Amino acid sequence: MNANWLPRWRLATGAEVAPDERLPLGMTLAMGVQHVLAMAGSTIIGPILMGFDPNIAVLCSGLGTLLFFLVTGGRLPSYLGTSFSFIAVVVGLTGYSGHGPNPDVPLAVGGIVAAGALYALIGGIVCLTGTGWIERLMPPVVTGAVGAAIGLNLAPVAARGLAGSTSATLTGIFTFLAVAMIAVHAPPAMRRLSVLCGLVVSCTVYALVANGLGLAPPIDFAAMRAAPWFGWPALVGPRFSPHAMLLIAPVALVLVAENLGHIKAVGAMTGRDYGPLTGRAFIGDGLATMLAGFCGGTGVTTYVENIGVMAISRVYSTLVFAAAALFAIALGFSPFFGALLHAIPEPVMGGLALGVLGLIVSTMVRIWIDHAVDFADPRTLFTVGATLIAGAGNLTLTIGGATLGGIAAATLTAIGVNLVLGRGRAPSSTSSGEQTPCP
Repeated sequence: MNANWLPRWRLATGAEVAPDERLPLGMTLAMGVQHVLAMAGSTIIGPILMGFDPNIAVLCSGLGTLLFFLVTGGRLPSYLGTSFSFIAVVVGLTGYSGHGPNPDVPLAVGGIVAAGALYALIGGIVCLTGTGWIERLMPPVVTGAVGAAIGLNLAPVAARGLAGSTSATLTGIFTFLAVAMIAVHAPPAMRRLSVLCGLVVSCTVYALVANGLGLAPPIDFAAMRAAPWFGWPALVGPRFSPHAMLLIAPVALVLVAENLGHIKAVGAMTGRDYGPLTGRAFIGDGLATMLAGFCGGTGVTTYVENIGVMAISRVYSTLVFAAAALFAIALGFSPFFGALLHAIPEPVMGGLALGVLGLIVSTMVRIWIDHAVDFADPRTLFTVGATLIAGAGNLTLTIGGATLGGIAAATLTAIGVNLVLGRGRAPSSTSSGEQTPCP
């Protein structure tokens, strides 16, 4: 590997930590733990909805993040977790009933490997040709709309966690306020760990109220007591079927839009131009998805939850994500960790989701502001409006026997409407134009 492939991280001195800066080792590890906890809810829910093993998903998220870190030269702060874009097409392909393990996981992961290969191929083309064509296909108005639609599509996760009973609602609101208050008013060191601190405080208070006073459904610790600390995950190899591969591979286009939106969001937060890294980011994410498929895990994508954590903490050091990846890999070999995550009360996760997903949507709005997207232009209004409705309403499309869920439908809506109304141009946005291919 080239000696200059990775940056030289200098010790951070200010409140905001740049991607090429580092925190003290203890704080770096703590921030890594926070990022793993931030992604854990969705990364575990995703495979459960598809009948996959959540421990393998956590393991693959760590392996994928580390691979992404190396491919991008440690310069792009991102965490890779379970992509929800695969859920509808995998469930449709396998006919999964929603209960227990999915018997057709090998068939599904064969298609996931194909999607990762197509994704990496797109990244290679971007490296060879530059980002001009991908910017015209997915300008800021599209990537911002897709990113916001993803946050809105996942919003029911927060809503379900806060609904059902008075105790659930109060718990969720308490969790949200705990995270927000720590992020705004706590000392700088605690602000960086606001999600983790809020989670610990909320779970402790919930245990006292529920298990101690009996005022809410108690936390069941039986599964944690029975789970071993260490155990080898049951890896599953792919089975390649032309039908499954053709059905699942197009999800790569959704992943491209997601990743491009995340790159722009991180660029907006850090004030840096990550355009030249776009091709390498696509290749890293594609290879990580292929790796996950070969292990029997779900496809992965750069995670919006972790962008929310960065927005709260203002810590963008890429070393934090390397630490998070190593921690997730270790946890992938711990059945106890899976049981611990399952024990977190749903209202607490709902309160966390309310804050983190809200930050995701607002960060996408920042993309529009930073690129001067003109909302007086009817093309912008129709593109953004239709995309947000498709995402928030979980629009489901059936095309040629393939079922596309809300995120995929929202992505196709954004790209299609923009092309029809704008003929591939970025509606009233200040695009940076062609970028240097893969430095």
